[in-house]
Amino acid sequence: MTTQVRTTPSPVLLVGNPNVGKSVIFGALTRRYVTVSNYPGTTVEIARGRAVALPNAPELIDSPGTNSLTPQSEDEKVTRDLLLAEPSAPVIQVGDTKNLGRVLYLTAQLAELGRPQVLVLNLQDEAGDLGVKVNAGALEVRLGIPVIPATATRGSGLDDVAARLACSAPAKLAVTYPASVEDSVAKISGRLPGSLGPMRRGLALMLLARDRTLGRWAAGQLDAEARAYCDRVIGDLEATLGQRAAGVIARSRHRVVGELLSQVFSVDRASSGSVRDRLGSLAMHPVWGVPVLVAALAVAYLFVGEFGAGTLVGWVENGVFGSFINPGATVLVTVLLPAGWMRDVLVGPYGLVTMALTYAVAIVLPVVGTFFIFFGALEDSGYLPRLAVMVNRLFHAMGLNGKAVLPMILGLGCDTMATLTTRILASRKERVLVTLLLALGVPCSAQLAVILAILGSVSFAGTLIWLLVIAGTLFGVGWAAARLVPGRGSDFLMEVPPLRWPSPVNIVVKTLARTEWYLKEAVPLFALGTLLLFVLDRLGALGRIEGFAEPLVVGLLGLPARTTDAFLIGFLRRDYGAAGLFAMREQNLLSGNQAVVSLVVITLFVPCIANFLVMLKERGFATTLAIVAFIVPFAFAVGAALNAALGVLGILL
Repeated sequence: MTTQVRTTPSPVLLVGNPNVGKSVIFGALTRRYVTVSNYPGTTVEIARGRAVALPNAPELIDSPGTNSLTPQSEDEKVTRDLLLAEPSAPVIQVGDTKNLGRVLYLTAQLAELGRPQVLVLNLQDEAGDLGVKVNAGALEVRLGIPVIPATATRGSGLDDVAARLACSAPAKLAVTYPASVEDSVAKISGRLPGSLGPMRRGLALMLLARDRTLGRWAAGQLDAEARAYCDRVIGDLEATLGQRAAGVIARSRHRVVGELLSQVFSVDRASSGSVRDRLGSLAMHPVWGVPVLVAALAVAYLFVGEFGAGTLVGWVENGVFGSFINPGATVLVTVLLPAGWMRDVLVGPYGLVTMALTYAVAIVLPVVGTFFIFFGALEDSGYLPRLAVMVNRLFHAMGLNGKAVLPMILGLGCDTMATLTTRILASRKERVLVTLLLALGVPCSAQLAVILAILGSVSFAGTLIWLLVIAGTLFGVGWAAARLVPGRGSDFLMEVPPLRWPSPVNIVVKTLARTEWYLKEAVPLFALGTLLLFVLDRLGALGRIEGFAEPLVVGLLGLPARTTDAFLIGFLRRDYGAAGLFAMREQNLLSGNQAVVSLVVITLFVPCIANFLVMLKERGFATTLAIVAFIVPFAFAVGAALNAALGVLGILL
């Protein structure tokens, strides 16, 4: 292959389909940790870092996954806009070797933009397991760009990326369109600014495909006369074709890609049908997938609810904090501060050590840590996309499709990040619905961990009632909201990755990173919440608030007045509120019935302050205010209804 060698400009763009390992390569080249999961949607915003592993350490930009440069969702639009904003930046295109057709479709679009690139065919290990073979040498000759086989999780091929990036060039994957399309491309290209250079052909094709997301760009690049001319060209072309130009353009690209695939791609069918393949298919089955889900939930309950919340919390809370830290801190503070409010701030009933630090580290952290391990294994295994397929029909009744399960499951890690990942959903209606359901009834990892700890102390019937109430509420609200929120849903189309054994190293790294995030975010808010309770208690306001809330908390919910404290600080962090309920349960201040009722309310309660701010950013003030105004009274209404039902039926949990 003859390629012109040139100096690599800065920055360099990482572009590719969803779930192909871009973030792994970004982390390897920048020596920075980024979240890596075996399902699409993990990267929804642009990540930037200095690529110390590349010559001259250029800036490396990791973009959200995209299947096409004609965006179908907000995250795909982010990637397309990035390519337009950095017209001279070379591209490292990362692709899944197993799905070479999808990879080359994107390569063709990058070629039409005239972008210099190298192609990294990642996931070679998974391709080999499935009997997939790609003649990388022949593909390199045909494309005229470096083609690098890689398995990024093992570091294989990454040195070649650094060595050959300077040889990047526009791919020679020329798509020949019908004469009428080519004529229209020439007309529109002629009206685009010359400063756009080789991008004009690709942009003309985007305009011919009626890419409405280019509206703002076109308004900034073309005057009204030029835009009107382009509209006439598009209308004339579609009249000639008798159909939308987008379909003709896509079919032409697929034809060229198919011809190239026939020359470089093959599959050894004898290598397929492994035990992992059969188990992966079983996990997606509408019937047999249910036992797989139940088994996963059982493992979570035993590992997080029993081991984390029972064994680890008991050892840390009673052994470490109860026997050493809290008594030692009390003695030390009493000697240094014999009396006064400063002593109570540190070791009093609402003390920074005896309450905030104890809740954050002794109660929540052991349970959160075990949940992070379990959730990391689920992410790495590839089970979550299969769960999306299995629940697609159920989600359809809520105006959604199975792809919406990914942000909701990611919400079990962090509702704030999950709200950001709603960008992978194609329509505004779907994004609003999932944001509502996340804020309403999807507990984040820290909160869910504490909930599992409390449920471990009640009967199985209590756990089942909590689960059914939350699931039924989510479905009911989703069903009703789907009929009230205007707009339409989208078709369900998602790549399902192979099922694989989770990587212990990846799980450890992700657990440590998430634990660090938890400590940095939770401990300050726990301290702030404790100080708030201390000040309210000192001013006598806490008692008045409890008295004001007594008709609701005590009368309708049947809970102790002190439960108001947990709901009050739940807005700062819902897991902090749940930790307060955990402490009350340990002190036998909550019966089984009261524990379940309080858990239903705290689960359905308002989102934490961080999630609230992200909702404002993503959905706007009016939508966020409407969601919160609905959730607060609704959570208490469901709790009151459950308390009344348990009383009428005489159920004791």
